[in-house]
Order: sequence, then structure tokens, then C-alpha cells
Amino acid sequence: MKNKKPGDRRSFIKNASLSAGMLMTMPVKSISENKFITSDNLNEIGPKPGFTPQIGTMVSMMNWMRDTILYPVQGLSIKELDYIHDKDSNSIGGMLLHLAATERFYQLNTFDDRNWGDWPKEDDERFSIAMSLGDRGRKKIQGNSINFYLDTLEEVRAFSLKEFAKRDDEWLLKVDKSWGWGPTNNYCKWFHVCEHESNHNGQIKYIKKRIK
Repeated sequence: MKNKKPGDRRSFIKNASLSAGMLMTMPVKSISENKFITSDNLNEIGPKPGFTPQIGTMVSMMNWMRDTILYPVQGLSIKELDYIHDKDSNSIGGMLLHLAATERFYQLNTFDDRNWGDWPKEDDERFSIAMSLGDRGRKKIQGNSINFYLDTLEEVRAFSLKEFAKRDDEWLLKVDKSWGWGPTNNYCKWFHVCEHESNHNGQIKYIKKRIK
């Protein structure tokens, strides 16, 4: 991993979005019929260029939440990232990797129709501990710089954006009747990815305030 300074949090979001846009070109119809495209201003939630209207709106919410969760972790040392407050707590580093693992699982589920436990070997080796956290996570997720976590989050998010650009609102609203908490569409699944970051944002701030 290159030893570089953490980038500006807004540049992180903008660069990830631009990389997806360069990789994929949306059908003209999906963009031309959308009269409500918002600018790349982070605080304008709504349809975005390069995505169908509902997917673009979801992406704008995910970008806003990612910017929020990156703000309190900028510049943290390895010692701070590894800090365990008590026997039931997770480290900040562990939670950041957990967010990447969660997003990767929803990629596999919604893009590839894979279910929990059906991870490819490379993803299982890379993300399964972070997905579950607990004692294994507290022991194994240690010694990584902030750049390691930021780079992993950026890599996973860039793939999400590339795949979103290939899909339309019909896919987003597709219902999975076998989902654990009841019939659920892809929109709800990806909104959960966003909400999940909000949940851990509070935990990260709680832990950060208690680092000795």
C-alpha cells in the first residue's frame, strides 16, 4: 500500500463518481428524458448524470453519507484506528473495513444473484472477517494505515458506481421475495447500505472521543 496522505473527502467522492462515468455511458433515453438532473454539488440530492433517475438519486444519498463518515476519520493514526474501547467494541479500522465488506456483499447479491455464504473464495478471504467482526475482527483487523481503509472503500464504491451505470430503474425496483426480512427490492437493499454507514458513523464518533 502506498504511503500517501488521505485525500480531501469531497475529492474522494468526486473521483469515484467520475471513474464510473468514464467507464460506462448510459443510454441516451435515460438521460434525455430526465428533466431533474442535479449538479455534482454533494448537498443536492437527486438524479445525477450517467445514471437513470432513481439510481442517480440513490447514488447521491450514498455519496452524501460516505462524505459524512469519512470526515471524522481523516488523519487517524494506526494506533487510533486499532483502539478497542472494551471487550464488546469494534475498532474504527474494523468498522471501516466492515462497511467495505457489507457493500461488497450487496454487490454480489444484487449484481450477481449470490446469497449470504455464497462468496467467491477471494472475497471470502478478504472480507468475511470484517463482515462478521466480533472477536476475530478485533484480533485480525490491526496494523493498517488510514490509506488502506480509504483505498478499500474507494475501490469497492467505484465498482458499485460502474455497475449502477449499467442498470436502470426497473432493476432498482425489482423485488426479491426470498429476502430474510420479507419481500425487498434492490432499492431497499442499497438504501440499507447507506443507512448502515449512518449507523456506524455514530459508533465511530463514539469510539474516537474515547481514545486515550
